[in-house]
Amino acid sequence: MSFAIPRVFKKLYVKKYTPAFKEAIEIVQQTVVPPRSHEVLIRNKFLGINSSDVSAVAGFYFPEKLTLPFEIGFEGIGEIVAIGDKVSELKYGQPVMHMKYGAFSEYVYVPEEDVIPIASANGSLLPLLVSGATASLSLDKCGLILPGDKVLITAAAGGAGHIAVQWAKNAGCHVIGTCSSEEKVKFLKGIGCDRPINDKEESLVDILHKEYPDGLNVIWESIGGEMSDTLFKHLAVKGRMVIIEGISQNTKEDLEKDVIKGLPTKLLQRSSMLSGFYLPHFKNDIPHYLSILVSLLHEQSLKPHIDDGSSHGKPFKGLEDVSRAIEYLQSGKCKGKVIVHL
Repeated sequence: MSFAIPRVFKKLYVKKYTPAFKEAIEIVQQTVVPPRSHEVLIRNKFLGINSSDVSAVAGFYFPEKLTLPFEIGFEGIGEIVAIGDKVSELKYGQPVMHMKYGAFSEYVYVPEEDVIPIASANGSLLPLLVSGATASLSLDKCGLILPGDKVLITAAAGGAGHIAVQWAKNAGCHVIGTCSSEEKVKFLKGIGCDRPINDKEESLVDILHKEYPDGLNVIWESIGGEMSDTLFKHLAVKGRMVIIEGISQNTKEDLEKDVIKGLPTKLLQRSSMLSGFYLPHFKNDIPHYLSILVSLLHEQSLKPHIDDGSSHGKPFKGLEDVSRAIEYLQSGKCKGKVIVHL
C-alpha cells in the first residue's frame, strides 16, 4: 500500500470571531512537512461536525479566546500516510480515528498517543468520538445515572443526543427525548427511547406535569436559554441537571442572561445538582469510555447513526462543504451525527 502525498494541502482556519460559521472561516494551503518524532500524518477521509464548532468560532467554547487565526474542527477518521521516527505502535497505511483540534483539514499531524486504531476507515464510527465520549462521560460523571432513573435528553435525535439516549437505556434508565419532528420521533423509538416528545407539536410542560409528576432524576441539557429554565422546574428531589451545550445561545447577550431564576434557593430546596460538562477536562477517561462504546457497538447494543446530508440534497464532500454541513446541523433537519466526506 502506498499513498501519494501532495506538496500542499488545504485546511480551515478561523479568521474572525462571529457566530456565522461561513463568515468566520477561510481555506488556506499549508506545505506538507515530515511528522515530528512522535507524530503521524493522517489523511482524513471523514470529518465530524459538532455544535461546538459554532461555539468555537463565536468565541464561546474555550475558557480563553484563541489568537486569530486559529485551526478549527474536533475529530476525523482516516489513514496514516507518514510516521515519525520514534513512533512504535502505529503502522503506515493503518486506518485510525482521532480527536485532534484542527481536524478540518485534508491532512492532520497527530501525536501517537492520541491516535486510535480501527479496523477500517469507516465514517460510521464518527458518532463514537466527540459525541459518544460527551454523551457517556457526562451522564456517568455528572449525571450519576442509576438503573431506574428517569432521564430526559434534549435534542435527543442529534449527534450526541442519540448516543446519550442509548447510553442511558443500556444503564437501565427510563429515557425521555425531546425532538422537533415526527420523523425524529420515529427515529428515537427505533433506538429505544421510551418517551419521545416532539416539542413543536406537543406541550413539553404538560407532558412532564402529567406523566412525570414526581420530576426527573437526570436532565441532560444541550439547548440552553428558556429550555434550561423550563426543565429545571421539573427536576426531582436530589435530581441532577447536566449542561452540555447551549445551542440556542449564540451571542454575548444570550450568555449573560440569568436563565435559571433564583438558582441557589432552588438547588437548596430540592437538594439538587447543576453541573457543566467540558470534554477536555475528562481527557484521561476518554480511552476507557471509547472502548466501552466500541464493545456496545459490536454487541449491537448501540446503533450510531450518521447523516451526510444525502437525504436533503447532495452529500457533504470536501472542506468547501463544511460550512454547508454546519448550516444543516443548525437547521434541525439532521438525525444522528453529521459528517463530511473528504
